[in-house]
Amino acid sequence: MTTSARPAEGRLAIEIVVPVYNEGEGIERFHAQLSQAIEKLPHDFTIRYVDDGSTDQTGETLAGMAARDGRARIIELSRNFGHQAALTAGLDASQADATITMDGDGQHPVEMIGEMIEAFQQGFDIVLMQRREDQGGPIFKRLTSGAFYRALNRIADTQLVPGAADFRLLSRRVTEGLRTLREHHRFLRGMIAWMGYRTAILPYTPRERLVGRSKYSLRKMVRLAMDATFSFSLVPLYLGVLLGLLFIGLAAAEAIYVGSLWLGGHRDVLAPGWSSLMFMLLIVGGTLSTILGVVGIYVGYIFQEVKRRPSYFIRREIKGSGRSRE
Repeated sequence: MTTSARPAEGRLAIEIVVPVYNEGEGIERFHAQLSQAIEKLPHDFTIRYVDDGSTDQTGETLAGMAARDGRARIIELSRNFGHQAALTAGLDASQADATITMDGDGQHPVEMIGEMIEAFQQGFDIVLMQRREDQGGPIFKRLTSGAFYRALNRIADTQLVPGAADFRLLSRRVTEGLRTLREHHRFLRGMIAWMGYRTAILPYTPRERLVGRSKYSLRKMVRLAMDATFSFSLVPLYLGVLLGLLFIGLAAAEAIYVGSLWLGGHRDVLAPGWSSLMFMLLIVGGTLSTILGVVGIYVGYIFQEVKRRPSYFIRREIKGSGRSRE
């Protein structure tokens, strides 16, 4: 793996990776804002949009943008592989000194790109943008996001920064390192934190979406949370072991209690109780089913990993001149 030295000053090659899915109505406005922001900076920029299998006019709009702007590059995936896979496709293609990932809905402030690059030039390999806790999205999403980060940081070895999602800058050596991590269930913010490179954290206030609503449904958020939990922690398995030990302890206590009644000549107290028996059977049965379910999820993750399927397929690429390559 190459780890080329970074220029401390002067012009840098910066690539901006923007995954998009059905953002046809607002992507041109986003591109105009982004272009205006980077034109003020003394660096060489490439803007790589990754179309994650959009079903609206996003593909045609991106192709038109690439024909008009030589800085634009388009990657069209063969279908919708998900946000993390689309980010991976963009990062795999980047050869820049530094790569910035951000969403194309307008919520990530483009005017902070200059500050991110300054932190990179100060020697940081990762620049995380942290959403201010009292800003950004509905209260339900903020509360569940905060609870998720607190829980994951307690059970995982890798510590994540709350409010820091996929708006970040990565040095070339970080992007090259990510290419060696080819796991199928990708939780990039955890993978990047696990790598351990020097990290700067910059706070930001998210903007309103340009158009429409978030494509990150509750189901997708739950799936991402599961990928994070089962990819970075074995605590669910340990909890199953602890529950098993708890029931063994309860069984031992029950045996001691029954034995003391027998030895003390109080066998008449031991009246069989159907309800208490069923209660214990339901508790034990439910616990065993939960443990087996957790083990099954881990086995399923292993099954999907050993198949070594790629995270995405590319249908075509379009360069800034508008030329496409299938």
